[in-house]
Amino acid sequence: MKRYKLNGTFFYCPVDLTLQIVGGRWKGIVIWNLRTQKMRFGELKKTLVTINDKMLSQVLKELEEQGIVHRKVFDVLPPKVEYSLTAEGRKLLPIMQAMNDYGQKFEV
Repeated sequence: MKRYKLNGTFFYCPVDLTLQIVGGRWKGIVIWNLRTQKMRFGELKKTLVTINDKMLSQVLKELEEQGIVHRKVFDVLPPKVEYSLTAEGRKLLPIMQAMNDYGQKFEV
């Protein structure tokens, strides 16, 4: 039986591992919003209307730890931080596009 490893956790199904990365209420939406441009924390928060600061920080931290999102800190005052997709994160875009296409079938 094949095994897959992500951040010290073993998975026995690659779909389960992928869902661990993009699953949940916010991760996929953050990835989708970063598909075309770098964004600052406040910009992301404005696009994710109902998310709170703590949850957005947590999601960004998890995605950064998983190598999906890059966090660039600029040495200026006030502090400036930009988020973007890594090369690994960009590999998820075809999956996200398929999910977008499927979801659009339910437009009213």
